[in-house]
Amino acid sequence: MTDSDVAVLDDPVGESLRSRHGHLARRLGRAAGYLPEVATFSAVSADPDPAEWADLARLLGRGELADLFSHPATPPADWEPVFTLDGFQLVGPADGLPDHPEDGPDAEVVELGADDVPEMLGLTARTRPGPFWPRTRELGTYLGIRENGVLVAMAGERLRPPGWTEISAVCTAPDARGRGHATRLVRALAARITARNERPFLHVAAANTGALALYERLGFAVRRRVTFRGFRTP
Repeated sequence: MTDSDVAVLDDPVGESLRSRHGHLARRLGRAAGYLPEVATFSAVSADPDPAEWADLARLLGRGELADLFSHPATPPADWEPVFTLDGFQLVGPADGLPDHPEDGPDAEVVELGADDVPEMLGLTARTRPGPFWPRTRELGTYLGIRENGVLVAMAGERLRPPGWTEISAVCTAPDARGRGHATRLVRALAARITARNERPFLHVAAANTGALALYERLGFAVRRRVTFRGFRTP
């Protein structure tokens, strides 16, 4: 994998919207964003001028959230800061995660579909792994684990810049933690991604030291520090 192949991770939102998520995008000029019920992420060019910021404001609407994800550009002064969160971007090994003695089909890991959205929304509302909306599952494959018929853990695919797929929405209900569900789901997703000749990556908040340690144990390595930022449009 060349430096240019990895460089798409510097702008994972923009690269996804320009490629495999083009059908989920809305655009105005050089500004772009996901459809509202899919994701709140927005994309601008590397060095946006005032006209591009104005296009993004018109695209989103007055008083709406412009989630710039990890883009470093600073909006005009009349854009109200909403959040700033330090984090890390991690990448999986080029040849897949290390083998595990229990690797193989996991009958308890199931693919989630449209009928599962109410439960997926309920689980993410309880566990808050990150933004999750009614159509977020359209970004890629989502897998889950049920106990006694109830969805207690899930994880899925989110951003998809060329050659890569992000693993996201990794969450487990509080009363089902400590049973290895997150590990099983991340490994299952990573195996699917590697089988497509792509490479998994993910993001984690710097304060979430438990998740960071888990991902590093699974074979992911920190590529860079990132800062997630959101602003309110004027």
